Amino acid sequence: MAPIPVLSHDAVLSAVSAAEAIERTRAAFARHHSGAWAMPPKVYLESPGHGDFRAMPARGDGLAMLKWISSFPGNPERGLPTVMGVVVLSDATTSAPVALLDARSVTALRTGAVAAVAAQAVARDDARTVGIVGCGLHGAWAARCLAAAGYGPGVCCDPRAEAARTLAQELGWGAGDRTAALTCDVVCCVTPGAEPVVDVADLRPGLHLNMLGADGPGKAEATVAAVIACSLFCDEWAQASHGGELTTAVEQGLVTRDVVTDLGAVLAGDAPGRPHAGAVTLFDSTGLAIQDLAIAAAAYDAWRAGRVDAVTVEL
Repeated sequence: MAPIPVLSHDAVLSAVSAAEAIERTRAAFARHHSGAWAMPPKVYLESPGHGDFRAMPARGDGLAMLKWISSFPGNPERGLPTVMGVVVLSDATTSAPVALLDARSVTALRTGAVAAVAAQAVARDDARTVGIVGCGLHGAWAARCLAAAGYGPGVCCDPRAEAARTLAQELGWGAGDRTAALTCDVVCCVTPGAEPVVDVADLRPGLHLNMLGADGPGKAEATVAAVIACSLFCDEWAQASHGGELTTAVEQGLVTRDVVTDLGAVLAGDAPGRPHAGAVTLFDSTGLAIQDLAIAAAAYDAWRAGRVDAVTVEL
């Protein structure tokens, strides 16, 4: 077996620019919608009292991938990231492993990229300003990708004032409170989802919401009243209806499949996007393995082209 490159957190972020992450992510949604890419359901494995593991497989364009990643909210108290894991990339023809990648950076890039893809597909054509609620790793990449897509200026909001100021300074935006962030054209909520940050009173005509933080059962960044007041979009119905922003409204019978549009269908031109300029649109992102495959493949291509260095291992 040939030596396998191991791409670290920094190597992945060096290998894939925000602009390329956006284009790769958009293409992944279109390919999955057409049936060219396959993605079995995400598997959760609880670690009671600590967090959970997720196993996320996908296959497309000659590659197969498994992302093994965790969410352990107590990790920062131990000096560790909340999210950690590894991506295994394999040749879909021979099954030979071809690369190992840091999952945290892959996840951050694809989360940021889908924020831009959804905004371009569903937000108002004249939308420009951005509100970021939650300026951790994923919130920062949502901001960077939206900036790369031409959005901004923006307002960065986080309970950790220094995190908001640092991100705002990086992008030339401003730091502010939740109210200021929610006045922007495109609002990205990237919090742990432990409690809602958006209520129905916060909604106004023309707003687009990217809900990026609620990625599992019991998590929500918007109240049910806010959710049902919006025109709804999601990354994938099967996943979003059971472990995302829409879940509680679905469980209460207030949201059904026929009122939620998959982003891939919009990107493929098979479903309409924003119904009208004054609509309030909400995109529920639960995080798909096809997005991870898109970013992992881009990083692997960069390594093969010699644009990024990586150590290699032999199995």
